[in-house]
Amino acid sequence: MATIEALTPSRSRWRALLLLIPAVGIGAFAYLQVGLATRGSVPEDLATFAGLLAAVALVMHGVLRWRAPYADQIMLPLVIALNGIGLAMIARVHIALENRDASWDVDPSRQMMWVVVGAVAAITVLIALRDHRTLRRYTWTALIAGLILLLLPMVPGIGMTINGSQLWVRVGPLSLQPAELAKICFAVFFAGYLVTHRDTLTLAGRKVLGITLPRLRDLGPIILAWAVSVGVLLSQRELGTSILLFGLFIAMLYVATERLSWVIIGALLTLGGVALVAMNVGYVGARFDVWLHALSPEIYNRNPGGSGQIVSGLFGMANGGLFGTGWGEGFPQLTYSANADMIVPSLAEELGLVGVIAILLMYVILAQRGMRTAIGIRDGFGKLLACGLAFILALQCFIVVGGATRVIPLSGLTMPFLAAGGSSLLANWIILALLL
Repeated sequence: MATIEALTPSRSRWRALLLLIPAVGIGAFAYLQVGLATRGSVPEDLATFAGLLAAVALVMHGVLRWRAPYADQIMLPLVIALNGIGLAMIARVHIALENRDASWDVDPSRQMMWVVVGAVAAITVLIALRDHRTLRRYTWTALIAGLILLLLPMVPGIGMTINGSQLWVRVGPLSLQPAELAKICFAVFFAGYLVTHRDTLTLAGRKVLGITLPRLRDLGPIILAWAVSVGVLLSQRELGTSILLFGLFIAMLYVATERLSWVIIGALLTLGGVALVAMNVGYVGARFDVWLHALSPEIYNRNPGGSGQIVSGLFGMANGGLFGTGWGEGFPQLTYSANADMIVPSLAEELGLVGVIAILLMYVILAQRGMRTAIGIRDGFGKLLACGLAFILALQCFIVVGGATRVIPLSGLTMPFLAAGGSSLLANWIILALLL
């Protein structure tokens, strides 16, 4: 009887439901603090804000009890908490920009709409996809779909160029970034391809200096992935997307083969490709100038392509110190795109180093639970797919935080579940559903 009780998922699902209470509470409390600090009163739409966030959490929880009773208990509460924190900061920046004409301002109600859209997409995946192994049948279809999504912004009439990057398409009144959905398609393709060719990639090759090097003909896929990532960088002028796609392939390749040589080759190709492009493409070279010489007066005052954004973010983080200025007490609006690309410095200013570390630990736990999910899956395709999806979240966080703190050049990517951006929210909710 004890064994049967241990196997039943009802107890774990009740624990997951209890975790959703503080998850919703974190976002609601942050939103309340923003209203009190900026307007001196409780926000009129606080009940609506908390109610919608709670409704998303409860509906997702109900669908999980029905479709995936053994799903991870922690990932959904983490995502709800991150969504709530992000919405509060987006609202805080929106209030600060009320009397300013800022093209990058986002209404928090619009962002909440995308949270709901993302949750609906996740629910659709949970209901429609009865078995993740079904996706293996569409390995090559996923590759074609991913390439089409990457090329869509280059189609005349629907493609859009924003801030020098050609990454968006216009669909009616909405603008979408197809590369966010393309990363899911490539994860499905890589998982299907690698599980089929794993033996060839693992066993064949010769040893040089103790490292097993793959055969030249087995380098085809990695060269193709490298060429696609560099091609995206050249044609659409986007560094972050290229690194994300290529890093995804290298990580999944290492997990599939356990061969360090693939990682070394991938790192060399990445560094070589970025250096080649930086020396020959002015836009990428400017990004590196900003990274290396952000405080130089010449680089700071350069227009366009100056380092004002990154320097403003650095000063904002410095102003926050250890414990932050408090919700609504800082000046995040002084930094361009403080609600999207630079939302981490915005949070660091008002929540301090302690607050940002707490948020980053939430991402660490989210990625760890994704990897734990991969370990628990028996089939090779599922292991690789779950690993790839968890790695996407982790790598994207590293690219964004690394760019904001000048560890690496700044990119146009956004923090998953946290920053303003409908395409990113939609794609990451689908990733969450696949992992669950």
